[in-house]
Amino acid sequence: MAIFVCSKFIKSVIQGFLPGIALKLFLIFLPTILMIMSKFEGYVSLSSLERSAASKYYLFNFVNVFLGSIIAGSAFEQLNSFLKQSANKIPETIGVAIPLKATFFITYIMVDGWAGIAGEILMLKPLILYHLKNFFLVKTEKDREEAMDPGSLGFNTGEPRIQLYFLLGLVYASVTPVLLPFIIIFFGFSYVVFRHQIINVYNQEYESGAAFWPDVHFRIIVALITSQVLLMGLLSTKGSAEATPVIIVLPILTIWFHRFCKGRYESAFVKYPLQEAMMKDTLERAREPHLNLKGYLQNAYVHPIFKASEDDDEDDEVVSEKWETESTLVPTKRQSRRNTPLPSKVSGNSSPTLPGGV
Repeated sequence: MAIFVCSKFIKSVIQGFLPGIALKLFLIFLPTILMIMSKFEGYVSLSSLERSAASKYYLFNFVNVFLGSIIAGSAFEQLNSFLKQSANKIPETIGVAIPLKATFFITYIMVDGWAGIAGEILMLKPLILYHLKNFFLVKTEKDREEAMDPGSLGFNTGEPRIQLYFLLGLVYASVTPVLLPFIIIFFGFSYVVFRHQIINVYNQEYESGAAFWPDVHFRIIVALITSQVLLMGLLSTKGSAEATPVIIVLPILTIWFHRFCKGRYESAFVKYPLQEAMMKDTLERAREPHLNLKGYLQNAYVHPIFKASEDDDEDDEVVSEKWETESTLVPTKRQSRRNTPLPSKVSGNSSPTLPGGV
């Protein structure tokens, strides 16, 4: 009898607690796993690693949290039902399930979103680690300073989570507007808290020149298209089929807007910074007004062994060294570079302070 009770207790513990604990541990180690996967893909810089990991983390939240919560039931049951029905019925199936999950997402926003912002203020994990390091490892003031280092803002996890709430707000804005106040409160708290943390707490480990924005813009477009498609599926179940052709125009216009922005502005984020290019052009016009740029670029990327003469090699080397070592910048009318009041821990004095300490 005792053996039966003990085995029943162990079985209940395994079935009740271990899956939740395993899922929680997996979510804790997931950002590290995604960063390792991004390294295997060949990304080297920290900014590119975080951008790649953020895309994977957002996809995980989109499938696991959003779609996985809306489509209740086991994955294999839902897969079986999707295979049996036509493809145009899938938005309708999801559209029916969206209003039913509003209460769940309200609870999710309060538990994960609001509590996460409160945890961001408390910073319990860095506090506990500091006391442990201070008790066991700190020997000098340098050790104490390293123990107090709060690190940097994790863009690979924080930004995808915020965009998940943005997706929820877009989807439920026209379906269940009662969810919007919870989203607005979350974003209001997030703005206040993260603004304080970025200015006063976290260190800036790198400056990528806003290279993160194209990915953010793409995920916003995905959220817009998702909300529009699901709204069409919901309206088709409410006897409003005549409104569906009108809504079809919205995804088309959204995709056209994304392609326009991609062609018009993306090069400014992924190529040479426009501000530095403008400084180089201004410097060139000021110091070399008669420079034959076409002739200079004609042999600029030719291997030295294929160049005409040694004189040309010497001239090219002189010009190249001049451009690489030139530090004098001609002042321009427009000052577009904005920095934090203090230089970051990593970049040092490479980021000058703003005038007046602003």
